[in-house]
Amino acid sequence: MNIHEYQARELFEKFGVATPPGGAATTPEQALEVAKRLGGKTLVVKAQIHAGGRGKGTFKNGFKGGVHLCNSADEAGKLASQMLGQVLVTHQTGPDGKQVNQVLIAEAVDIARELYFAVLLDRATSAPVIIASTAGGMDIEEVAEHSPEKILREPIHPVLGLQAYQTRKIAAALGLTGPLMSQATKLFTALFRLFMARDCSQIEVNPLVVTPDGRLLALDAKFNFDDNALYRQPEIAALRDKSEEDPREVAASEFNLNYIGLDGNIACLVNGAGLAMATMDIIQHYGGKPANFLDVGGGASKDQVASAFRIILSDPHVEGILVNIFGGIMDCNVIATGIIAAARETGLKIPLVVRLEGNNVAAGKQTLSESGLTIIGASDLADAAQKIVQAVKNA
Repeated sequence: MNIHEYQARELFEKFGVATPPGGAATTPEQALEVAKRLGGKTLVVKAQIHAGGRGKGTFKNGFKGGVHLCNSADEAGKLASQMLGQVLVTHQTGPDGKQVNQVLIAEAVDIARELYFAVLLDRATSAPVIIASTAGGMDIEEVAEHSPEKILREPIHPVLGLQAYQTRKIAAALGLTGPLMSQATKLFTALFRLFMARDCSQIEVNPLVVTPDGRLLALDAKFNFDDNALYRQPEIAALRDKSEEDPREVAASEFNLNYIGLDGNIACLVNGAGLAMATMDIIQHYGGKPANFLDVGGGASKDQVASAFRIILSDPHVEGILVNIFGGIMDCNVIATGIIAAARETGLKIPLVVRLEGNNVAAGKQTLSESGLTIIGASDLADAAQKIVQAVKNA
């Protein structure tokens, strides 16, 4: 799960991470109030969407840029009126863009230096790791490719946590000495405490800035949270903005289905993440393009299967469906019943290939064959992939 920049700043303030003061607005009038509250300072007005490249983006109404500086509250309100309710297109949103429903108004700060700081979950060690760099303001992937020597990695013990000597080590590596070192150790400690307390999988501060008057501030942040831990993080779950997500993925989450939309035309319905990945790969291998990743899990019910079909068919690009089920815990006959119910309910008119194996597979195949529906059976995964690719081409 991702959150907006203004929500990240609210978390920073709660955990004592130094950041410029600001506030969010959903109307020009609110933007004016926030700007007046911040006083007669130079302000920045930033469109709030879940995408990067906002500053270089263009609104579909012709207004240029999703990040602007201004010198008065009235100007902040005017800028907000040009952004709110409009669709912003950036290199990360694609041509459809995303609608801006909130703007952030914050105190603009002069910058003497830009740094990079992140706390991540290292999948290789199953423990946190801190990534820091003097090359702030740039994509860290670009820095890693062209200047890997500028990146510091500091593994964190999963039980002991971030130690004081590590915060000083990182600060020194970033050139934060003297009074800045004490600010850095406090800020790094607060960020790590936030990372652990809110079950984050990533907190990326880019840039972390040093101002000309000697302040160290987290200027912009990207958060990711462990979706599996959201049940114990109601405060974080409440920050979810469903309007920023693919409606199919939102619907899938309501039925405990794992769905990710892709740009192909052959939909996949599979149980198990590894099998789903293999199914997508073999469709591609035989000349097709998968339209989605969809894992119904190990114990899907008839209703979940029917819901999965409805979600799949909400994608107008889908021209065929491949169901690939290996019944370990799952009963193949339950899946077959769900497939038939979904096909009848939706009036399915596109090719459907089904490969079933495992628990109660004979009953499942019999249920499909006696349904009276046009369902193409497959003996194995390769056979299923070839049949759906060919069926889509013929259709």
